[in-house]
Amino acid sequence: MSRLSQERSAAATRIAAEGRFPLIVLGLAVLLLVSVTLAVMLGPVRIEPSTVWKIAFSHIPGVDQWLEPQWSKAQGNIIWDIRFPRVLLGAVVGGGLAVVGTVIQALTRNPLSDPYILGVSSGASAAATLVILFGAFQVFGSYALSVSAFLGSLLAIVLVYMLARVGGSLSNTRLLLAGIAVSMMLSALTSFIVTMAPKEEGIRSAMFWMMGSLTGAKWSYLSLPSFLVVAGTAYLMLQYRSLNALLMGEETAVTLGVHMDRFRKVLVIVASLLTGVIVAVSGAIGFIGLMIPHLVRLLVGSDHRRVLPVSMLLGASFMIWADVFARLVLAPEELPVGIVTALCGGPFFIWLLRRSSYSF
Repeated sequence: MSRLSQERSAAATRIAAEGRFPLIVLGLAVLLLVSVTLAVMLGPVRIEPSTVWKIAFSHIPGVDQWLEPQWSKAQGNIIWDIRFPRVLLGAVVGGGLAVVGTVIQALTRNPLSDPYILGVSSGASAAATLVILFGAFQVFGSYALSVSAFLGSLLAIVLVYMLARVGGSLSNTRLLLAGIAVSMMLSALTSFIVTMAPKEEGIRSAMFWMMGSLTGAKWSYLSLPSFLVVAGTAYLMLQYRSLNALLMGEETAVTLGVHMDRFRKVLVIVASLLTGVIVAVSGAIGFIGLMIPHLVRLLVGSDHRRVLPVSMLLGASFMIWADVFARLVLAPEELPVGIVTALCGGPFFIWLLRRSSYSF
């Protein structure tokens, strides 16, 4: 195929992707709304969808006076205090991890990268196990687990950044190797902390959290992650041209006016901040940041102006249903949601390895 034919084919593909982009966004928004409704409905106590949204709207000032309570107090507590915060937290976690996965794959130009490649989750897990098993960081009260995990994430990424920065420059290769090294060290530290735990129940709780779980979701956990995920995604969308340039290689990006060293630092900080906040409230949930960006690129192409919002919507819906499966498949027992995402992500990872022709 001649170069002119290739350019025409690429242009036709781009035009087709732009044409169906609004429909895809609308369809995923509807899917997310339906997913939230069904996920809140499903459980040991089944509740009608109309009741779900009546209970939700009854907590909105000015709207509650138009609704006549036709549900029991128990139903109200189950929907508003237990299921809604869990489902919405799942949406925030899934959307955030998908966005971070998109950014890290562009940053490293490695289709096998995901949000945990920089060792952030290992730092969060090490700090969180100290809280769960030994009651550390109690100065933060009820937020001890979340705050300690976030601080552990920050410590990990600062360590990775210091190790990877040599001679005033930061290369992708050193960044990846430093992330792997720090992750291994912190994972070993976490294992040591677990083996030193004085109580067996504490060990079980720590292992459950390390595998990822939304069990402890509360309304108070939603504000900071939601704000940072939305704000971070909005900022990254403003930088879509620079992200697109990264896919073409560093030399091309520099030619197009991207200040590589500075832009790479910004992306590392944003990705680490989002991942740290997410891990702090949900534990270590893998593979979402690996799978979702690839699926999205099959739908809308590689332009980050389209990839980022679609990844956030699809990641949110995927995470909601993964959590539904985790809490219902062995009911009344519950699986860590990280196991469910791993069961989905493992085969996907193998397929990606076998697909040698994959490219951005």
